[in-house]
Amino acid sequence: MKKMKFKYILYTLAVFLSTSACQDFLDPESLSTFDSEYIFSNADDARKAVNAMYVHYSHDGFRSRLSNNMTGNTDIEHAGGSSDGARYQIWRLDAQENNGDLAYVWNIGYQAIRDANIAIEGISASEALNSNDVALSNEMYHLLGEAYTMRAYWYSMLIFYFGDVPFSTQAPAVDVEFNLPKEDRNVILSTVIQDLIDIEEKMKWADDTRYGIEQINREYTLGMIARLALQRGGYYLTPELSMARESDYLDYYKIARDYSNKLMTLKDRDLPEDFRQIFMNQCKFISPVNEDILFEVPFAIGRGDVAWNIGIRVDGGNHEYGSGSNYMAMPPTYLYSFDAEDKRLPVTCGLYTINSDFIQELVSSGSMNISQGKWSRHFLDTPPGRTTAKGTGINWPMLRYSDVILMFAEAENEINGPTAEAQAALKRVRQRAFDEAVWNTKVDQYVSTASANKESFFDAIVDERAWEFGGEMIRKYELIRWNLYSEKINETVEGCKQMADEALAGTGTLPDYLYTKLDETGNLVILNLHEKLIAPPDDSWERESWLISMSSETTTDGYAEWMTRDWDNYVNPGNIGVPEGVIRYIFPIPTIGIDNSKGLLKNDGYNFGY
Repeated sequence: MKKMKFKYILYTLAVFLSTSACQDFLDPESLSTFDSEYIFSNADDARKAVNAMYVHYSHDGFRSRLSNNMTGNTDIEHAGGSSDGARYQIWRLDAQENNGDLAYVWNIGYQAIRDANIAIEGISASEALNSNDVALSNEMYHLLGEAYTMRAYWYSMLIFYFGDVPFSTQAPAVDVEFNLPKEDRNVILSTVIQDLIDIEEKMKWADDTRYGIEQINREYTLGMIARLALQRGGYYLTPELSMARESDYLDYYKIARDYSNKLMTLKDRDLPEDFRQIFMNQCKFISPVNEDILFEVPFAIGRGDVAWNIGIRVDGGNHEYGSGSNYMAMPPTYLYSFDAEDKRLPVTCGLYTINSDFIQELVSSGSMNISQGKWSRHFLDTPPGRTTAKGTGINWPMLRYSDVILMFAEAENEINGPTAEAQAALKRVRQRAFDEAVWNTKVDQYVSTASANKESFFDAIVDERAWEFGGEMIRKYELIRWNLYSEKINETVEGCKQMADEALAGTGTLPDYLYTKLDETGNLVILNLHEKLIAPPDDSWERESWLISMSSETTTDGYAEWMTRDWDNYVNPGNIGVPEGVIRYIFPIPTIGIDNSKGLLKNDGYNFGY
């Protein structure tokens, strides 16, 4: 009931605010005509004001863009196509100022920041914040922490996509100037990190809040301190098109280590043994506290695009589950990077689709459209209806505890090398991925070998994060801060080409063809996912083209078109005027931001307009 109640609150708020959801950049109009002093004089009305921040998650700019569609391409998630539409421009790294998807993100980012600023200013000025009523004071401080954390998240995203951006920390008022110049990204990140450090101890754990992991809680804020600190301590693209990091970066790795460790010390929990159940819970509308997910976006029924544009594809037709596609495929290089015994593999990489007759089929080998298997509308307990598509109500994970554990391992290694503490953290995550019977080799020996030095341990962290978080669409941000974006994309393209060459030549050990059939329960069974077979054991198996489909007789280079087209501007950055080895992940500020800035903002640097 707790989960559904917050979903309902967000739905009604979304309807109420929908008529003003496209206000101009940093529009100084308040969300409410009620007197601010009254609104923030009591916890119930203050809660409603804070809830307004969450409504922006239901905007297309987040639910179908920022959360997943805009985060390809990487070495583990692949998007592409030949259209000139907004999202294709973003995937090809050549989006223009008039790109509608960029405008969506810019708008909702600053609207959410505006609402957070209103809440921060109203709560901070309220007598209720330091009331003699301890319960009231505690609630108000927690609400204040939610607002600070929400603001920090949106500034983090705006920085990843636009670099230096305007930085406002004031609520709308007639005497406040909101047409601001760009602020240095590092100044913004340092400021919002300190905000969270100052407030986190006054926040509530998820199991003490009304809505658990469906609202921002202390666990999430502690995790966000670590995530933001690694962003601040990591690499970033300068307007001169070089990757740089600040000389004080180790100070921020120390913050990341200390605050991830703080959460692990104060509110540790066992990682759920069943990796699949983490995401099945989301598809079943179950939101347990004190488990892996620390915070998830609470989409109301009828809202949210999980299992519509991301997840196992379901074709509409002769069933009541509606239709849902998958815009982000997983390259076969990622699939075959997994250990065959890794229990995360079948959960993460969806190898089947549901056809219009509700029958499982092997994913299309023509585009190798391996899907994010963690979600699907056909996992829903109640079919949403034959004509449904969007609005499944499945929540979106924002941060998991395993992420915090791996951030600790990474930060500790960067500061002190692969210490016993760093190794123990990596082992915790890997233990869930394998049966206990093979921990000696797959966990202990693996981690021991990886711990030979700082560099090899870092490489292991890079790999582990890929296997743990595939399909959760955070890889792009990690590759940026590690300065590995170009290297990993090139590895992926070359790896795909090698697979295609070996399949065409009949060499190598991976399967050129797969042999499949349906078992007695209607589930797709693959006989030889990890090995080449000349023939199946009997005629009950059907042969399907697999890695052999990555070659083509119709293209000039002999490879399937998606292999070179979709990553072209990544591996050949000169196409858009970028130096070799650099990926221009920064996009131009959208037209609406430029026009509303009264001349303060312009798209300079990054070779925009090439």
